[in-house]
Amino acid sequence: QVQLQESGGGLVQAGESLRLPCTVSGRTSGSSTLGWFRQFLGKERIFVASITWSGAYIDYSDSVKGRFNISRDSAKNAVYLQMNRLKPEDTAVYFCGATTYGRWLPRSRTGYNYWGQGTQVTVSS
Repeated sequence: QVQLQESGGGLVQAGESLRLPCTVSGRTSGSSTLGWFRQFLGKERIFVASITWSGAYIDYSDSVKGRFNISRDSAKNAVYLQMNRLKPEDTAVYFCGATTYGRWLPRSRTGYNYWGQGTQVTVSS
């Protein structure tokens, strides 16, 4: 079992930045990739960014590339999503996910078998 807990969400204005931490605990040795997804109101969860457990490989969706940065701290067992130049269309619930399926950087939510509870990010115009 892998447990994930997101934090850091809140209300910000367009153009501002926000950093989302996700702490990872449990049997993390089997996890190959950590990912961030977001879910707009009434929509399915969609891919934002992912990073391999080693931190060597990273992937971003086109909608956030150049504005968001994903990183991990192995000492703290945490993964971070640094969100810069936020836009109102970034408003969503953000979820941290982990996969023990052995896949690298999956973009589908079905590629992840563990999830946090999510944190709300609201960007006002």
